[in-house]
Amino acid sequence: MMRSRKQIASIIAVCIYCAGLTQIAQAQNSKSGIQLNPRGKELLTQYTDELSSLNSEVEAALPTIAPDQKQAFIDARSALANIKPPTEEENAVAKKNYEKEKEQAEATALVKARAIQKDIDKFLASDSLDPKLLKAAIIQNATPQGLAEFAQQGPAEEKLLEQLFADEALMKQILIAGGANGGEYGEAMQVYTAILAKSQRAREAGSIFQRLALGTAIHMPWLLGKEKGGVHNIVYRTQTTVDQIERYLHYEKAFLDGELDPAFKDMNTWECRFITDDPYSDEDLAWTRKMMQNYRPDHITNPDYKWRYIRIVKSDVPYVSPTSDPSLGTPAQQHIALGGICGRRAFYGRLATRAFGIPSRASTQTGHGAMCHWTPDGWVVCLGAWWSNAWCGPQGGLDFLLDSQAREHADDYLQVLRAQWIGDALGEPDVSIRQYGSGGGFWDGLAFYKKRAIVEDAEIEALELAGGMKLGESDELLGDEKGEEIEIPESDKTIVFGDDGIITIPAAACDRPTNSTDKVAFMKSWDGGTQIHYGRLGQRPELIRYSVEAPAAGAYTLVADVATVSPKQEIILRLNRRTLIDISLPYTKGMWDKSKPVTIDLKEGRNTLMFTCRAPNRGVTMKEIQLVPVK
Repeated sequence: MMRSRKQIASIIAVCIYCAGLTQIAQAQNSKSGIQLNPRGKELLTQYTDELSSLNSEVEAALPTIAPDQKQAFIDARSALANIKPPTEEENAVAKKNYEKEKEQAEATALVKARAIQKDIDKFLASDSLDPKLLKAAIIQNATPQGLAEFAQQGPAEEKLLEQLFADEALMKQILIAGGANGGEYGEAMQVYTAILAKSQRAREAGSIFQRLALGTAIHMPWLLGKEKGGVHNIVYRTQTTVDQIERYLHYEKAFLDGELDPAFKDMNTWECRFITDDPYSDEDLAWTRKMMQNYRPDHITNPDYKWRYIRIVKSDVPYVSPTSDPSLGTPAQQHIALGGICGRRAFYGRLATRAFGIPSRASTQTGHGAMCHWTPDGWVVCLGAWWSNAWCGPQGGLDFLLDSQAREHADDYLQVLRAQWIGDALGEPDVSIRQYGSGGGFWDGLAFYKKRAIVEDAEIEALELAGGMKLGESDELLGDEKGEEIEIPESDKTIVFGDDGIITIPAAACDRPTNSTDKVAFMKSWDGGTQIHYGRLGQRPELIRYSVEAPAAGAYTLVADVATVSPKQEIILRLNRRTLIDISLPYTKGMWDKSKPVTIDLKEGRNTLMFTCRAPNRGVTMKEIQLVPVK
């Protein structure tokens, strides 16, 4: 039977494609060091054939794109790629010219992409090809070799992949959320299935529990004792030391107990993957929430989401050379007690946000460690420089920012994903997530510029830096240290004289100051009432003064209810403007405890008690003072 030139060309293309898949499989086998058993070899053939078949079916279903438009887009991207950045030795004019030329070339590429997108938007808006695209994208990202290595372990593993490929909704949710890290879809299914077995709530389709369970599974799919594999990474990971099932259950309980941020319940699966993946222990996560409830509840209720929770780094993690002292408690307790430089402060900042259910990522920069986190108005960089100077694991900062912004427009973003899935199905290379917009095949290139178009059309602007390098690498004041003024009930400002002679002085019953200053913050207590915090920042001490009308002269034992996060602290009491008394404070790890008792002599009538700390000092939070008559 005679075949046309077009038929012959198609056959040759399929043969080349299949040969390419075989080479990829062989390379993967060599790289992983895992040998396939007889069943594994059968599965490798099965997955390879499926991908080849899906490739042909997807290619046959694609819309026709005008050759001149396609070539114009390819040429525009090529011209952009060929612009050479200036060397370090070149002057400012050369650098300015480079930026101008690059900006013009990027604009041209976007114009050429829009011309194509206009013709194929209707096609990309349809879900008719999704069943094929979803399966092809997963096989391509996992690689037939990787899937065969997982499935050959036994019937249970093989069945997990069968379940995944039979569940179109689950495949779509996973891919919309960024796919399984490392291409480890089998391992992700193991974790996800194990969570579902432990939690009834995680089985509630579409619920925050189900989204959190899946986000946890796809972001850190490697079980203890299992080596990382795959080639499609969103974050760098080695073997995890976190039990993913217990981590999920930790957050489920915290949410049900009302301990997480109000926004947590609305996080999507992609956002959830950046919540549970924290190297600190569940104990440290729980402790951080409780410590901040006692010690700095104002950071929990801060209306500025750029600073909510993360403000604890500025207020209470000193910028000093890092040291360790296991006697001070867990790693998190040591880090806040001892302080550290940029990396440790960024680690603690991510812990503080994630502990309350806020997505957070590393924002590594040359010679500096920073972080970025979610806010209702978009992601923001904290403790460091702008997105262009940062990378989130293997993903460049600008690429992550663009992706996070485009995702806010879910329907349009599905068009981005379908273009990516087409590229996956055809075996095209991905656009680099590290080198902004560079490389990649035709369809993935269109996907990248679709994201650019979404953000441009919606006029989305990135949030300003929160603190920047000034905060990331110093203890300098930013000028906004003064706490929010609050209305203090009279009951919290009234000194109580008990029938037993005990005088109880609420912390907020001071004569001076009467509301928040740069050094002293009045704040609502988490469990009711009002407390004050004497901050560590700034070199100028401040007095907190109380006036007490003693019914009779005599000796009293003074104790204060305090919370501290560092050891070896004391406050100075100046009694009636004459007597100076040092009061030792306990290291409470952010919990409430009482100061070391001291005996003072009050005169009948009016007495003044003035408290302060020697500079430099660490922070201390105080709820009330008790004066107990010495009998």
